[in-house]
Amino acid sequence: MSTSTYPSLAACAENATPADRIWPYYLLFFVSGFPALLYQIVWQRALFTVYGVNIESVTVIVTVFMLGLGLGSLAGGRLSTLPRLPALRAFGAIECSVGLFGFGSLHLFHWVAQFTAGRSTTVTGLATFLLLLIPTLLMGSTLPLLTEHLVQRTSNVGGSVGALYAVNTLGSGVACLAAAAFLMRAMGESGSIHVATACNLVVGAIALLAPLGSDNPQTAPHSSSLESRPLPAVMPFTPAMVLAGGTGFVALAFEILWYRIYSFVSGGRASSFAVMLGFYLIGIACGSYLVHRACKNRLAGNPGRTLRAAAMVVLAGTIIGYLLAPAVSFLVLYINYGRTFCIVEISAALLGAAFPLLAHAAIGAQEQAGKKISYLYLSNIIGSVLGSFLVGFILLDHWSTGTTSAVLLGLGLLISLALALLATPRPRPLFFAAATAVCLLLVSCSGPLFSGLYERLLFKNSRPAGDRIVQLVENRSGVIAVDSWETVFGGGIYDGHFNIDPAHDDNGIFRAYAIAALHPHPLRMLIVGLSSGSWAQIAVNNPAVQDVTIVEINPGYSPLILQRPGVASLLSNPKVHIVIDDGRRWLVAHPDQKFDFILMNATYNWRANATNLLSEDFLRLSREHLNRGGVLYYNTTSSGRVQLTGAMVFSHALRISNFLAVSDSPLIFDRTRLRAALLALRIDGRLMFDMSRPEDRTALDRIVSLPVATDEKTADGLDHSIELRESLLSRLHGLDPITDDNMGTEWQ
Repeated sequence: MSTSTYPSLAACAENATPADRIWPYYLLFFVSGFPALLYQIVWQRALFTVYGVNIESVTVIVTVFMLGLGLGSLAGGRLSTLPRLPALRAFGAIECSVGLFGFGSLHLFHWVAQFTAGRSTTVTGLATFLLLLIPTLLMGSTLPLLTEHLVQRTSNVGGSVGALYAVNTLGSGVACLAAAAFLMRAMGESGSIHVATACNLVVGAIALLAPLGSDNPQTAPHSSSLESRPLPAVMPFTPAMVLAGGTGFVALAFEILWYRIYSFVSGGRASSFAVMLGFYLIGIACGSYLVHRACKNRLAGNPGRTLRAAAMVVLAGTIIGYLLAPAVSFLVLYINYGRTFCIVEISAALLGAAFPLLAHAAIGAQEQAGKKISYLYLSNIIGSVLGSFLVGFILLDHWSTGTTSAVLLGLGLLISLALALLATPRPRPLFFAAATAVCLLLVSCSGPLFSGLYERLLFKNSRPAGDRIVQLVENRSGVIAVDSWETVFGGGIYDGHFNIDPAHDDNGIFRAYAIAALHPHPLRMLIVGLSSGSWAQIAVNNPAVQDVTIVEINPGYSPLILQRPGVASLLSNPKVHIVIDDGRRWLVAHPDQKFDFILMNATYNWRANATNLLSEDFLRLSREHLNRGGVLYYNTTSSGRVQLTGAMVFSHALRISNFLAVSDSPLIFDRTRLRAALLALRIDGRLMFDMSRPEDRTALDRIVSLPVATDEKTADGLDHSIELRESLLSRLHGLDPITDDNMGTEWQ
């Protein structure tokens, strides 16, 4: 930008109306919100890759990020009290600093990860805190600074906070939708970071160099309108902080529940969280904007009505939040789940309106608005962190979605009633009675509302005749469902089947029996993922196998396995050691562990965080855990990019149906050894291939006689065939391998 434009900007500012002087700040803060959420999405994703996607790691990373913003708010509040601080210039310097940090952030994260990955939760939390402390402090400090700057010009706390909160949150919401729609897919992690960095530097440069009006509050002109009259506080500040924390708790707790619902109904698509968060943030932006308008007009001359308005929006937002899960489950019987995000937006708009309303009621325009808003913002963030932690980490491990929703409804009711009691004048007693009655009625109807919730979300409008969910496990790690046909669904998508019978192979179990053809002596075996236990049961009962470590992220599968006779003995087999952890995290934490065979019946390649077990980076990590001649055998879910990646990283590869076996030693599908091993295989004393039974003879012949694909028509990864590495590389030429950065097909 040429410096010759600056005088004209200054001249425009001098001759502008009060509203014209304010809008450039809103524009800058809108653009500032865009990179903030891009950083959050990418940084959290990068840290999940290093520290795992188990619930402990996710909770630590999200909590640290939010706490950093809260501490930044405090720092910004302190800065705003400095008498001669040019707030706009400080904002510009902060934006540039965030951009510079963002530019090198991924390299810094990877460097630190080399020293801390795989350590205890305490060490992980400390490392994450130190990594994110500087950028989150900087980002969190901007709202108090600009609030102080604008309140000096408008004399209206609610209007200023509402507008700034709205535009910044709107920018963040747009960033989420952009990330889901194209940024993460087209540009990957590093490209998205570059976009965020560019936004920061542009905003920072404009704020530092362009004189958008006077930056000295003492000389800033004021409007003669009602907006410019100094407004006093109408409620004590301490109760306002408590209520700000309470509304943050309810809002973030509901967000955790909503993410669970949308993750389940979408089958765990990577974009589901970003899209839901985008609508959530846009909803908050809309609510804040409406507060901005109300505080300038209807509430400006009667600040006592502010708390009554806050009581109404909290109650309405909580009720809609409570009804969202059952509403989505009924609506998906008729429409696509994507059309239900408007409910998220409405509830978020109502709950998000509470924060600027509380600021308007509790902070007088002639007080240190920036400093006080920092305390209020910190309280809101602490409440949000507690809501996320208590619900996501503790309550969902003991309570169902319905019970947790009912508790949040009760808490929202209490906050609403407290706001009403503090209002001047108070609402009529009818409001208190009606609000309580409505909430009690909703809780009494929770049975019909939440009964069959996950069944509707799973099957939608295409439930097979006679099929239903017969078992449901809800815990903090996710939701597992088993239908009447013994099919297992983890997180809303097919995850396996309770079946080890090769003669009735409705789950592709022949691929597990084929393991015996790939390695003559797999003494030590690692299995990443347990699910139904069917694959593990077959692998463990191979006489050549002496020790098996199974790493499973969700402990909810074990009780289900224990109830199935065909696989129950797996849990008491002395060869087996089950570890509850993220698979990649466990490998990083145990560099000394070596195996002859690593088995992964990985989930669909397009699901969130699937890249963690499919990328070049992970395959190289796995190689370090293989003994000489060791084999990695994993599910590609028929993705050409997954197959190509394995064939490029390892010098030897063999596709068996949609599974891929890779090794640095020659791979031979030894049919003679396979036949002998299968004929001798017994599970719980039962001979798995009884040659006196025609169906067993047919199953054995089908497994041992798997044909070698000779052309692309038979080598599409979906058939019952074997394909050699040379054919794979030729057929998949032109595709890009998967990396931690590009994330493969997750965001398609």
